[in-house]
Amino acid sequence: MRSILFTMIFSNKLITWYLENKRFLPWRETKNPYAIWLSEIILQQTRVAQGLPYFEAFLTTYPTVKDLADAPEDDVMRLWQGLGYYSRARNLHATAKKVAYELNGVFPPNYKELLTLKGVGEYTAAAIASIAYDEVVPVVDGNVFRVLSRVYGITSDISTNTTKKEFQALAATLIPQHDPATFNQAIMDFGAIQCTPKSPDCLSCPFIKECVAYQTNQVAVLPIKLSKVKVKKRYLDFIIFIDKDGNTHIEQRTAKDIWQQLYQFPVFDSFTHHVKDIDSALRERYDTLYIKEIKQLTTDAITHQLSHQKLHIKFWCVQIEATPSVQTSWEDLNKFGFPIVIHNFITSLDLKTLIS
Repeated sequence: MRSILFTMIFSNKLITWYLENKRFLPWRETKNPYAIWLSEIILQQTRVAQGLPYFEAFLTTYPTVKDLADAPEDDVMRLWQGLGYYSRARNLHATAKKVAYELNGVFPPNYKELLTLKGVGEYTAAAIASIAYDEVVPVVDGNVFRVLSRVYGITSDISTNTTKKEFQALAATLIPQHDPATFNQAIMDFGAIQCTPKSPDCLSCPFIKECVAYQTNQVAVLPIKLSKVKVKKRYLDFIIFIDKDGNTHIEQRTAKDIWQQLYQFPVFDSFTHHVKDIDSALRERYDTLYIKEIKQLTTDAITHQLSHQKLHIKFWCVQIEATPSVQTSWEDLNKFGFPIVIHNFITSLDLKTLIS
């Protein structure tokens, strides 16, 4: 392990680098725990460039935690549309309600209590506690794993809980007692800008002389992560029912599965194959419908990658006399929150081509 002197040098060099190179982000201009919490939830599994417009949209639409708590869930899900990992939006809404109505609108003021909030894990709690409340607690995420594993030459598997605790303990020795917020934001920015996963700018790095990975030619292999998520293939055939007046039918995904609480067209769903005979499948499921025409809208399946599933998607237009169950006009579809792959397909369609 490095000396106490290096611990001090590391923190000083890191913060000096940060003050010269930091990203100017709106949530860093405030100590408001609501805005900081909102930014941290949005940035989970999301790049800053992608998350920034969502943060601004949420803060504009819901300026306070009570505004968010009082919003209909469908509105929250629609505003989240396109950001992915939709359980975050449900947890965001649930936590807003808890803070607004059970905690009198006041966010928990420390790391331990922040962990009781839905959707707030160790990293998010540490970020909020240190930035909003100046609590001396280090953040540990992918950026921190990468920076510390390279500088210190740590070859432990970061996918294990034991290694995570090792990094948390190391980070706790590095974080300055007088300014934990700046240190945590500095190490996050350093990993995002300087010590990047691929092609890091080692020659301009302030730690080039001390970095074990650079000195031993291990930059490309650190950090080490042995376990990988197994990705399953999934085949979805979405059915766009349409009548002569341009009405269609949508349904909400309520099961605990991908896209929970979002809307979709009726679907044939399989982990093995697409529907082989769409005509027979439709007539078997919707035996009371008078089907006029079936058209495949996608020549080839659209692929859509999730963290744990690779979706193969086809869209079918089925012209009928009247839509099954509840009707929705084509023009009203923009009032509902859809998975981004469905939303994008809807916006690419011309209603006239569906009913002609």
